[in-house]
Amino acid sequence: MWPPAEAGTLGLVLKGFPRISETFIANEILALEARSIRVRIFSMRRPRENFAHARVARIRARVDYLPEELNPKTLAPLLAANARLARCAGARYRVGLAMACTRWRQTRKLATWKHFLQAGYLTSRLLPGSGVIHLHAHFAHSPTSVTLFASALSGLPFSFTAHAKDIYTSEPGHLARKLAQARFAVTCTEYNRRYLSRLAGNGATPLHLIYHGIDTRQFADAAAPHAPAPPYALLTVARLTEKKGLPTVLRALKDLKDRGVAFQHTLIGEGEDRAGLTDLARRLGLNGLTRWLGTQPQHVVREHYRRADLFLIGCRIAASGDRDGLPNVLTECLAMGLPVVATRVSAIPELITHGETGLLVPPEDPRAMADAVQQALTDMALRRRLIANGRTRVRAEFDAAIWEDRLAALYCRHVPGLMSRGCP
Repeated sequence: MWPPAEAGTLGLVLKGFPRISETFIANEILALEARSIRVRIFSMRRPRENFAHARVARIRARVDYLPEELNPKTLAPLLAANARLARCAGARYRVGLAMACTRWRQTRKLATWKHFLQAGYLTSRLLPGSGVIHLHAHFAHSPTSVTLFASALSGLPFSFTAHAKDIYTSEPGHLARKLAQARFAVTCTEYNRRYLSRLAGNGATPLHLIYHGIDTRQFADAAAPHAPAPPYALLTVARLTEKKGLPTVLRALKDLKDRGVAFQHTLIGEGEDRAGLTDLARRLGLNGLTRWLGTQPQHVVREHYRRADLFLIGCRIAASGDRDGLPNVLTECLAMGLPVVATRVSAIPELITHGETGLLVPPEDPRAMADAVQQALTDMALRRRLIANGRTRVRAEFDAAIWEDRLAALYCRHVPGLMSRGCP
């Protein structure tokens, strides 16, 4: 549609950038840049936190922000960009518009038109001269909707990475259509890959498993294994949201208190369920036993890993179908030598093997969680096994460098224009 000024750039469409809870995306961008793959970021939202992880400052990619909402201030530039595109690329624009009309008839959601207008803005205002030859979205819901429309409007191929909530709260038929139209798709757990594979049926779209992994070098300063003593230092790092199963954690703590187990629990994270959870903690008599620290930067979280005796989290499937994939905090804990008690949900068993790399309990079973916590605190032979095996598992199978190499190779295979930008 236009001659690129400097071809070979990968365009990433993100929900927001930077986001504290999405360090895995920042890590991926840095990994691609380290392999000389040029990246341009298109973000649907500006950052909502007032600080970012230090690694974000190392990203060299240019960031452009799309108009976020349909309101009098943003509607004019959105409509102007789309009108210009309709004049310059009439046939493609009509195809994209027809796609949006079809989607609107299926959902009757205003978001369809917002995503279409954002795609028109991206195509008209930001892609010309950018050198972008391929669009890739992170998350299968709204970022991929914008990217799919932008692909239709620009003629550029697209792909996407599906994570967790975006998979299980999306309408299956619509997600299957996105899979069918993408050049390839990526997801971060085998649990997800199997689900998406069933949706895709006999479709020809390649579907790849790429774990997030962690930079194990950042978690090499683990404390020496020690015999915990009361009051035990218990830790949870999680967004305060339904799928994290924090009521199960709090009720397990109440059970431990009733057994006479002395502990101090620290909860790092923020979210929409904070008021309900603090009220539950008060009713359970946990005031003074649970500290609520809110969102913290990664170096602070790492220091809490180092000091803690045990990490616990109660992940569950939310009423909406939302669920975790494989929380990065679990991988970080194992790398730091911090034993973990978690629930047998989604992809968590891909990292945690019960009795070998951690302890697993059924979701929404506070008594079982309390039993596991007590065992992990008092059985020294078990602790030594969990710590040693956990570190070995992470180094061998979840080191980010392994998966970053595979991801870069994947882009090189599916996007030939990147060959001159550091591909093998």
